[in-house]
Parts: sequence; structure tokens; C-alpha cells
Amino acid sequence: MRRMFGNLEEEEESRIDITPMLDVVFILLIFFIVTASFIRETGIDLNRPDAPAVQTEEKANILIDIDGNNEIFIRGRIIDVRRVRANIERLRAENPEASVVVAAHPDSRNELLVQVMDASREAGVYNISIAQ
Repeated sequence: MRRMFGNLEEEEESRIDITPMLDVVFILLIFFIVTASFIRETGIDLNRPDAPAVQTEEKANILIDIDGNNEIFIRGRIIDVRRVRANIERLRAENPEASVVVAAHPDSRNELLVQVMDASREAGVYNISIAQ
């Protein structure tokens, strides 16, 4: 009888307890579930209009460039300083909400920048920005 009980004790000792392994697996599972919920996909949700001919009116600015040779450009054309006011009035008639943005080169004369700003005010545009 001793022999039978002896074998039974040896069998119990030779078994592997998998409870700690299951604990580790569950902790890893929880970790991956939690970290996966924080990952966000990059992208933008768009709401497209249903109508095929939707027109949006954009507020366009009147861009005036002054280069290093003191030449004034409006829409890619060279403009004389005396014609700046007329061009701004014409562009302002197309878009009354437009503001003037003057991009002056660092080597341009400040006097020319002031003349362009004065011409803008004379044309009725008081929202003037200066860019480099």
C-alpha cells in the first residue's frame, strides 16, 4: 500500500501548474487591448455635399509684390506706382471683401511700400497686411 501512495505523491509533484502562465497571458491580453484603443487612424472625415453644382465663394486677397528692383507686381504684371490705386479699385470691384497683402522684398525702398499702402487706402481698402 505504501507503494501506491508513494506513486501518487510523485504524480502530484510532476504536474505543472499553469495558473501563473494563464495570469501572464491575461495581463498581456489586457495590455494589448488597452494600447490598441489609443491608436488613432490618420485621416480626415469629409462631408461632401449632395448637390453637384455647389459653388463656394472664397475671400481672395489682393496680392501686391515689390521686388528688390523696386518694381510693383499685381497678378504677375508690372504696374507703375501711379496705377496701383486703379488696379486695386478694379480688383476690389470683383471681390468687395478682399484685403490687400503687400509682399515687400527686404532690399526694396520703404518709400515705395508707403506709396502702395497709401494707394490702397485711397482705393477704399483699409485692411492692409505686410508680408516678406
